[in-house]
Amino acid sequence: MNEIDPAGNAENLDLPLERLTPMAHKAQNRCFGCGPANDNGLQLSFLQAEDGRVVSPVTVPDRFEGPAGYVHGGIIATLLDETMSKSVRALGVTAMTRQMEIEYLRPVHSGAPIRVEGRLLRSEGRKHWADSRILCARGHVLATAKGLFIEIRTGHGS
Repeated sequence: MNEIDPAGNAENLDLPLERLTPMAHKAQNRCFGCGPANDNGLQLSFLQAEDGRVVSPVTVPDRFEGPAGYVHGGIIATLLDETMSKSVRALGVTAMTRQMEIEYLRPVHSGAPIRVEGRLLRSEGRKHWADSRILCARGHVLATAKGLFIEIRTGHGS
């Protein structure tokens, strides 16, 4: 069973109800953040809100801790990055992170329900700017990020 169960934790978040549509994953995706085929990863699931935001309600298990009881900063960065990436993916575009800036505002507790949200801010050609944030069950913002993503061109060398 997946240790991170977004569906089972949505009701624990004290946030307004909204209409969310599940985003599809590729069956063999091995991405550390969202890949269902990566047993060592976060295996995040994403939903899309009517306003275009991408949402992932999740509880991060203690195996991803830094200090006891708190999610490791690198995992927090991964949650924010993955959510921004999915906001670009919602356009039908595959892109990779070029730049990311993070503000760690409050500790993120492991084993507690959180909500990660991301949105696309703007696009210019192959460049896509996005932001994301992590909220606790009470709705307090724990961390934020903004990033630049570059669309991958298939069939081109490096």
